[in-house]
Amino acid sequence: MNYGIAFTPLVPAPLLWLALATVALFAIFFALARTRGAMLRIPALFLCVLALANPSFTRADRDGLDSVAVVVVDNSPSQNFASRAGETEEIRAALVASLKKIKGLEVRVVNAGMADGETDGTRLFRALTSALSNVPLERVAGAFLITDGRVHDIPPDAAALGFQAPLHALITGESSERDRRIAILAAPRFGIVSQTQTVRFQLDDQGIDAQQANVTIRRDGEVIGRRRMKSGDKSSVDVDIKHAGANIVEIEADALEGELTTVNNRVVTIIDGVRDKLRVLLVSGEPHAGERTWRNLLKSDPGVDLVHFTILRSPQKQDGTPINELSLIAFPTRELFQDKINDFQLIIFDRYYARKGVLPTAYFDNIARYVRAGGAMLVAAGPDYASEETIWRTPLDAVLPAEPVGVTEKPFHARLSEPGKRHPVTRGLEGAGFDPPHWSRFFRIVNTRNALTPPLMTDEDDRPLLLLSRFGEGRVALLLSDHIWLWARGYEGGGPYIDLLRRMSHWLMKEPDLDEESLRLQNQGRELLVLRQTMADAVSAVSVTSPSGKTRELTLTSSAPGEWRAALPADELGLWQATDGTLKALINVGPTNPKEFAEVTSTTATLSPLAQATGGAALRVIQNHAVALPRVVAQRASSTVFHGDGWLGLRMREASVVKVGVLPIFAGISGLLLLLGAFAATWIREARWARQTDHSCRHITSLHDLPDGTVNK
Repeated sequence: MNYGIAFTPLVPAPLLWLALATVALFAIFFALARTRGAMLRIPALFLCVLALANPSFTRADRDGLDSVAVVVVDNSPSQNFASRAGETEEIRAALVASLKKIKGLEVRVVNAGMADGETDGTRLFRALTSALSNVPLERVAGAFLITDGRVHDIPPDAAALGFQAPLHALITGESSERDRRIAILAAPRFGIVSQTQTVRFQLDDQGIDAQQANVTIRRDGEVIGRRRMKSGDKSSVDVDIKHAGANIVEIEADALEGELTTVNNRVVTIIDGVRDKLRVLLVSGEPHAGERTWRNLLKSDPGVDLVHFTILRSPQKQDGTPINELSLIAFPTRELFQDKINDFQLIIFDRYYARKGVLPTAYFDNIARYVRAGGAMLVAAGPDYASEETIWRTPLDAVLPAEPVGVTEKPFHARLSEPGKRHPVTRGLEGAGFDPPHWSRFFRIVNTRNALTPPLMTDEDDRPLLLLSRFGEGRVALLLSDHIWLWARGYEGGGPYIDLLRRMSHWLMKEPDLDEESLRLQNQGRELLVLRQTMADAVSAVSVTSPSGKTRELTLTSSAPGEWRAALPADELGLWQATDGTLKALINVGPTNPKEFAEVTSTTATLSPLAQATGGAALRVIQNHAVALPRVVAQRASSTVFHGDGWLGLRMREASVVKVGVLPIFAGISGLLLLLGAFAATWIREARWARQTDHSCRHITSLHDLPDGTVNK
């Protein structure tokens, strides 16, 4: 306990010093002039100055504070290999018990690395900094990291730690560990559909001399190449981008005998397929009100390269018009329908009459072969389709889903059929959930028979309105009314023509999300969602395989017409697979080449430089599959080395907190009485001197009044 006096002036310091100087001058003057009462006046004036200085009695009590040691436990995914998880828990329990035996030491335990390992590697020092965020640096005694040594946020030097205390790393795992991995050296993020992209990779064995291994390359689960490689070898593979969206490229090496884990024997990279330009050939028959609906829709999409021709008249029509005035340019039928037909991804016939002489029969045969080979065709039919000049009476009948038998002219509301409510192209169209649907009427429909597939849309009498069919590798859509333009013009409120026509086009382009039978996996946060699209009334169970090889059976439940789903925890990084016996789906959870699995053998090399710079040590504590934890001892703050043979040290601090009590001298009644007493003493002394002076004056006056020559005895 310490006592003292502190000053907190009530006025600025210059004014206080000026007052003190003034009082000093008065004191000197009173002393030289031998002024009566100076011995009382001078202290009174000094008391006034002292009151302005506001002195206080202080009392300081000092309480010692505990030093702080932090234990950071690495719970990243790599700590689950072999027996590391059990070793980590055993080390933590023994270390905490040992630390708690040290008097004056506060122990903080932090679990870290679990979430970080899923994104950008193991981050332990971020957790250490957070644990010490509210601790003064003078209280930090040291830090312990329980880890396999694969840490990805190591500071560049000891100064970056922010404290001056030893850092110790206790390494799990054995020095004899071995592992094999595949590393991606270069992989593109995007690729043009129907073109190739190159992926470069390397085989790497750790903890063992170089050996050879078989390497298999797959795209979307299909084997596209094999290699025989030696550890350290680099190789590359050209990957055909088959479709838009995610193209999953998987590279897998054979397992190494006795290796730590096979998770990193397989690496995944995802190449997003994009279409350079969707080349569409639109061939229109005679002009009609809905002709521009297709043109405007296709031209509004910057990803579409449109070639549009309209047949205004038959070549057989003879009216004397000069041949050079019949068209602005010649219709390049040979170039479009024979030489370059395979350059188009979609051919659209919009109310096209198969007039003799415009497109010869051989060209229709070319179109039919184009469809069967993987092309796409859309027919927007009107009266043309049921006329004598219908394209049904050409070789296209082999790839058209229904035969025309006439035209019905009456208003009707288009409706979704039962299959249409399940199909991704028509499911959930805005306004479809009402009776009648909330969209405008059509006034004409082409009657058909012998439809090859169930219609997705019908009229009120269940006549087919929209048919989607597959022929060979290609696809065909048949829209049996030419009044879709009424939706586009907003007649009676219009209808969802953009959604419908774009979905049809994307289905024809083989967009996987619009397939009527599909199995997909989606990663949503920490859950893996299994989606099954089907036209059937029920679905079978789905088998899901995790990256580590664990398999579980999932029973799906219906979430919407034609859609079934189930969810499970996405608790592993890497490639997940799902299958129902017919369909297969793949998805990569986490980064495609995670740091956490790049190197998985335990090591002291990564943390040793930093630990030694702080006076600490990085050492293995697993010997013969058992934990051998060194002793932990408390050392003086002046020590510089905090480790030795069989022991680790902590820098014990002498930090304390000081509690100060303050008693102002001139505050309250005591200060007021002191000042009033000083001035009262001066006033009393002055009053007494005044009475004495008055008495002396009266005595002298009485002597002068006596008669001359007499003395008053």
